[in-house]
Amino acid sequence: MKTRKLGNSNIEVSSIGLGCMGFTQSYPPFPEKSDGIATIRKAVELGVTFFDTAEVYGPFTNEELVGEALEPYRNDVLIATKFGFNFNKNRLDSTGKTATLDSSPETIRHAVEGSLKRLRTDHIDLYYQHRVDPDIPIEEVADCISKLIKEGKVLRWGLSEPAVKTVRRAHAVCPVTAIQSEYSMFYRKVESEMLPALEALGIAFVPFSPLGKGILTGNVKANDTFAANDVRSTIPRFNDQVNLKKNIAMADYVTELAKNKGTTPAGIALGWLLAQKPFIVPIPGSKKVSRIEENLGSAEVTFTADELSSIRKNLESIEIVGERYPENQEILTGK
Repeated sequence: MKTRKLGNSNIEVSSIGLGCMGFTQSYPPFPEKSDGIATIRKAVELGVTFFDTAEVYGPFTNEELVGEALEPYRNDVLIATKFGFNFNKNRLDSTGKTATLDSSPETIRHAVEGSLKRLRTDHIDLYYQHRVDPDIPIEEVADCISKLIKEGKVLRWGLSEPAVKTVRRAHAVCPVTAIQSEYSMFYRKVESEMLPALEALGIAFVPFSPLGKGILTGNVKANDTFAANDVRSTIPRFNDQVNLKKNIAMADYVTELAKNKGTTPAGIALGWLLAQKPFIVPIPGSKKVSRIEENLGSAEVTFTADELSSIRKNLESIEIVGERYPENQEILTGK
């Protein structure tokens, strides 16, 4: 498996990681715990060394699953998890929408102890602030993380869905290793400001939903509907049949590219992301070994300069309609 460094650090991870959220929430059906553990361990055997989870996934059950699955391989993998919610103030409902943002030092310290226990480890390799807390200055958050790093409980840190100015302020207090935000052929907003800033700062970029929440795999059809516990049922880009019918044009284009290049749509989507910048490490989520194998194969997909130029022109010509999140989830997406 090819590897990439996380920004300016000397830490190398597999060029394709594994987002583990879907094992316990957002993308049903969910596997039995034993099957999930077996799949994650198989991913390690296939060469994956970078795994992503969060305390809010479940909540807590995803970290427990990942911790048990990776315990035999702990010294060979990098585990990323996330903090940023207070579960005592406002207990989560089944969708996770009512979590209270809280990145106070007290909550962070409580969160890190819980994550360490659930992940069966004495350190967190990469600790993200899950969403920026507007009530806590990012400098205060960075200072708290700096102390946790000195204590050895956290090795490095990052932020999920921040603004560029927030990244700069955080980085000035405690060097940031990675930023995680949505990025794919289906959503490219980070290209204008975030990617150039990270390149200048030497910070890695970890795209979540690199397959456009599944649409870029070619497995989502224009007339599809989604179960109530499927996150896409709430997303305007997917749950409005008019929007979905229009957005399928992007999936059709990726499928056509895959046929012409002799690979799969996922190979095109992930290979394209890897071709954008050397500091990009996508974390596609999958619960099936066959899909993980397919995703890992994308590391071998390459493009010529002419191909990338042509793809760029076509991407810009395809209109994507609908918001990527419903309005009532704005606080959870850092908007």
